Amino acid sequence: MPAVQLPDGPGWSHLPAVELDPERASDALRTGELELLGRMAWSSNATFLVTATLDDIEAPAVYKPQRGERPLWDFPEGTLCNREVAAYELSDALGWSIVPETVLRDGPYGIGMVQRFIDHDPEDHYFTLLETHQDDFKRFAAFDVLANNADRKGGHCLQAQSDGHVWGIDHGLTFHIADKLRTVIWDFAGDPVPNGILETLECIVGELDGSLGHRLDELLAAAEVEAVRDRARSLLRRGKFPVPDEGYHSVPWPLV
Repeated sequence: MPAVQLPDGPGWSHLPAVELDPERASDALRTGELELLGRMAWSSNATFLVTATLDDIEAPAVYKPQRGERPLWDFPEGTLCNREVAAYELSDALGWSIVPETVLRDGPYGIGMVQRFIDHDPEDHYFTLLETHQDDFKRFAAFDVLANNADRKGGHCLQAQSDGHVWGIDHGLTFHIADKLRTVIWDFAGDPVPNGILETLECIVGELDGSLGHRLDELLAAAEVEAVRDRARSLLRRGKFPVPDEGYHSVPWPLV
């Protein structure tokens, strides 16, 4: 199978720009036939570029099968795909459109996560986008606190070629019950959290006791869902973005 060279290396080529009806593209992502196009180079876990085809819709997507996940000492084996989907569910509930639509479904190599592909320029990343997208990245920072993101690299922030929206990808290392926040987004450390973000967090605490909590319960351990609630309440109490812990490796490597 050919290697598809994507953001972490040279040889990038864009997929053809095709405007898809969002609802039909979502149906294709969830139930369409997945065709493997190639394996994405430089990924820690098995990651494939696919097309999801349903009737006359062909939607590009990223497929990460559970069986291709590299075992880690601190995360339960075979759970990274669930965490990717849980990150989408949290993003969707927040209404911030940080994580592209992501579902858990069967594929060519078994169950895994399938995520809408974002066509983007790999030369752009957090560090090149920060100056013009500070409001977006403040939401990213709050989201990463809630999800306890242990791997927010600069290259995990993509700007869509189609409309300039900034998306976040690669959320497998999230939702651990222990504090593992590791990110490049420390530019707002110690700053007040904007009121709009705080208002959304207030709503999320309630949703964690309702529909959002039920959806996360299907993907995460009960203690992990409770930890999301605790982190939301803690951020609301402090009202400020966290600062790096001097006793912890708070920045991932490589940075991009």
